[in-house]
Amino acid sequence: MIILYTSPGCASCRKAKQWLKDNDMKFIEKNIFTTLLKEDEIKYLLQRSENGTEDLISTRSKAFQELNRILDDFSIKELVELIQKNPSILKRPIMISEKSFVVGYDDDEITTLVPPQLRVVAAKACNPSCANYPICGKVRENSENAAN
Repeated sequence: MIILYTSPGCASCRKAKQWLKDNDMKFIEKNIFTTLLKEDEIKYLLQRSENGTEDLISTRSKAFQELNRILDDFSIKELVELIQKNPSILKRPIMISEKSFVVGYDDDEITTLVPPQLRVVAAKACNPSCANYPICGKVRENSENAAN
């Protein structure tokens, strides 16, 4: 199951939500402004992100800029409290599954949410009789070359 953290008015959040629906991916949507993020949940997001706070916190957001502090100055406890009080400092959307973690909407990056076994089936389904073979056959070829 995928958890999709969104906010109203976020175009990237709408794109991610639509992509998940279009690809029949089951997800739970959490509006970061109407759902209080629990301490454990925020810590889990921080642990799962590859670069920690840099991946999740928008230092360009107005709420963060008004603090006049740098990200490294915050303890984990302070950071959790800050996110709870000012969820607008989070980059969006945040999509998390058992094996994947994606922040922001990117056409290529979001495909990591598709389980590996389904990606293999999709890659094998592409053959010369398919009208889209010139496109997906090339993609499959590139991904196989990258894996080697």
